[in-house]
Amino acid sequence: MKFNLDNLVKEYNSLEIKLSDPEIFKDQKKVRELSQKKKMMEDAVTLYKEYKELNESLFENKKMLNEEKDEEMRDLIKSEIYEAEDKIPEFEEKLKIALLPKDENDDKNIIVEVRAGTWWEEAALFAAELAKSYMLFAEEEGFKIDIAQKTDSENGWVKEIIFEVKWEGAYSRFKYESGTHRVQRIPETESRGRVHTSAITVAIMPEVDEIDIELKDEDIEMAFCRASWAWWQHVNKTDSAVHLKHIPTWIQVFCQDWRSQHKNKDKAFQILRSKLYAYEEEKRAKEMWEKRLAQVGSWDRSEKIRTYNYPQDRITDHRIGQNFSGIPYVMMWRLWPIVDACAIADEQRKLEEAGK
Repeated sequence: MKFNLDNLVKEYNSLEIKLSDPEIFKDQKKVRELSQKKKMMEDAVTLYKEYKELNESLFENKKMLNEEKDEEMRDLIKSEIYEAEDKIPEFEEKLKIALLPKDENDDKNIIVEVRAGTWWEEAALFAAELAKSYMLFAEEEGFKIDIAQKTDSENGWVKEIIFEVKWEGAYSRFKYESGTHRVQRIPETESRGRVHTSAITVAIMPEVDEIDIELKDEDIEMAFCRASWAWWQHVNKTDSAVHLKHIPTWIQVFCQDWRSQHKNKDKAFQILRSKLYAYEEEKRAKEMWEKRLAQVGSWDRSEKIRTYNYPQDRITDHRIGQNFSGIPYVMMWRLWPIVDACAIADEQRKLEEAGK
């Protein structure tokens, strides 16, 4: 580990030198890549420097102990030695975690897409509830919310909603929510008291810039139309809504929530870039897991990741095999026990893989 960390410090110092060269700022993409790489190393480099200082202090204290004759001073030195020896294992564990592969998207803003699936209206109700829970949780965590697109169901619930969560670390807090969420409960319209099972899908997509995803004009079909619903009286009088289709992948985006056609267009392209980025990431992940068939649980967003059983007040996260109670509180906004448990399980999985 020491050899790896010494090399990491050398690489970190090399990045600092490169980023101090004015010439590099002519290539903004390169600047972003190097800055992000440097930031991902910072925790490990800082911890290693503190770890080395602690070891050097321990070495010096042991040397002084052998030379010191005064008993009071010897007791003081011994106390410092014991304290350092207690701290060293803690630092080593922290360093192991700091050296784990970092997710380059963790600090990015995200685009959240929640869509109703099976048992349409019941799923639409649950989609509305979960989306609201996500937004309240995001605000509680200090993030900013911006709704980009919303399509209501017949009963005024949610067929589909797309919203942005902005601020550093948004992806790291929400990335484990991608996948199929299943709900088991008695619908309001059920007269016989039977439990129904419905499902919704959640996609968490890191926000990407134009330089991350290149969109060719010939690959895009764009149309303008009048918004089908509005918060402002005049919207239906202008062709402010924007519909984009990416021809190679057939990924489509429809944005109508702004008064300005220009704003809707910018927002639609932003969402399209994020969807394409997620599409490419998913393809790469699928190829990786196909090559490693022995791996259990791909954390693929197409898998059923969680079940919300209302009659038993139990939420089960199937990836980590853990149950949580208090569904009403979770649906209000208190998601952190589940979010933190998923993050810890993922960290543990990476530690186990690193030790093989």
